[in-house]
Amino acid sequence: MSSRAGAGREDVGTPFLLLPGAGGRAWYWHRLVPELERRGHRAVAVDLPADDDAAGLADYAAVATAALDDLGADGDAVVVGQSMGGLTAPLVAARRPVRLLVLLNAMVPRPGETGGDWWDAVGQAAARAELAREQGRPEDGDPDADFSHDVPPEVWAAGAEHAGDQSGTPFGEPWPLAAWPDVPTRVLAGRDDRFFPLALQRRVARERLGVEVDEVPGGHLCALSRPDALAGALDALVAQTSPRHAGGT
Repeated sequence: MSSRAGAGREDVGTPFLLLPGAGGRAWYWHRLVPELERRGHRAVAVDLPADDDAAGLADYAAVATAALDDLGADGDAVVVGQSMGGLTAPLVAARRPVRLLVLLNAMVPRPGETGGDWWDAVGQAAARAELAREQGRPEDGDPDADFSHDVPPEVWAAGAEHAGDQSGTPFGEPWPLAAWPDVPTRVLAGRDDRFFPLALQRRVARERLGVEVDEVPGGHLCALSRPDALAGALDALVAQTSPRHAGGT
């Protein structure tokens, strides 16, 4: 199921397909969508079947691909995957032609690697603890603070009614692609991300994709904390790429 934004704007701007992280709620993007629209774009934010134990990565990809088809993007869409959404976004790009794939504070999987194995494989826990020590925070502090520290309190409070459970099913499945899809890929990393620290994201992007990250202001949930800056960064990425139907690859 998708939460449609930008209806009536099909003739203008670049279409964005926005995939949330764990919990799978389109609400995560509700502050970003108007910022993208203000810049002349349109967007669809997708609810993924996060609380369904029967739903695996193929089901997540099917839901997201259906939303992309409804968007009628004609190969011009930018697919953005937040956090766990990094497992699904490239699956969509492998199923349909897209203009650009953007990973936002995201997991970057390798072929055959499970989402559950990803954490130890990239050293996420060690990187998170190291950043806490560097910043003088307790390593075993309130885990919610790693997500909420830069989100406006009223926005964080409102998120409680939109929070969803996340099934472990997708984390137990090997990532199904044999190789990363042949589509331009950029990585946006929040410079204040405590959950996936910037240094970790830089290393993973280099090792797994051979790309450098583009830094954006904010923490792990920067679509909630800094939607204006994030929209500006996405707008800039669009300006650097060509639509596939106009000869892009």
